[in-house]
Amino acid sequence: MAESGTGRRAAAVEEHARGGAGDGAGALAEEEFAEGFSEGWDSEARLVDGRWVERRPRRPEVAGRLRAETRLMPWLARALPLAVPVPRVAFDDPLVVRHALVPGRPLTAPGAGHGRALGAFLRALHAVDTAEAVRHGAPSARAAREERAAHAADFRARVLPLLPADRRASGAAVLAAVRDLPAHALVHGDLGPEHVLAREDLLTGVIDFCDAHIGDPANDVVWPLFGGPPSFAAAFAAAYGVSRDLRDRALVWHRLGPWYEVTHGLDLGDEDTVRSGLRGVLERLPAPA
Repeated sequence: MAESGTGRRAAAVEEHARGGAGDGAGALAEEEFAEGFSEGWDSEARLVDGRWVERRPRRPEVAGRLRAETRLMPWLARALPLAVPVPRVAFDDPLVVRHALVPGRPLTAPGAGHGRALGAFLRALHAVDTAEAVRHGAPSARAAREERAAHAADFRARVLPLLPADRRASGAAVLAAVRDLPAHALVHGDLGPEHVLAREDLLTGVIDFCDAHIGDPANDVVWPLFGGPPSFAAAFAAAYGVSRDLRDRALVWHRLGPWYEVTHGLDLGDEDTVRSGLRGVLERLPAPA
């Protein structure tokens, strides 16, 4: 049944991309592309002929991840209940990958219906065979744990000393907790409203799988549980089947999020980004006893 569902989604995407209604459909595609494919840190994207998205790596190390997507996504799309990009290599040197435009705009007003659809989507994503996912290009659990340890060491060296003295113990506890989190499911790895597309009351797709890997499914449920209105979060939790353990782990990931903003600001020499990240770190840490 997954294959027939994928066929219906692919046909809908292609019909939208062809713009059968004429210039109006083309204009809609341009608008949705402009909102859904903003300039990213890892790759740049452009819309071609009103129907194709072409992406190019911004840095050499991103090229391997884009190529991995071209192996992973054709296999993965068959298992998912929403449309996703299915990129293929269009040019080898310089690398360009291309996929049909996934219709919809980033989700700005999530409601209960969106939460139910996203819960079903993530439940399907997290249930796929991890060995097959790795065989099709997803980074392994071992690679994810190694990267997690490297980030934690970086945070310990560069972010922890920037916290007030009375908050450093709480910060160190978050870093220690992240180290011990599991890695046993294929995860999106960067799930937020900018990557969840909708048209009015319906979710139409999920984009940007460049960070997909074998990791902790709790990482994917952070935004649905803690970043949206209560009706959205409750509907998502019911559809996904969020357990107490999963929610507790998601809270750890939620607390870790702003640490990435701090190091990003430090890498760019952007003091405003550093200050914003530090505010987020302190707001999400447990209050001092």
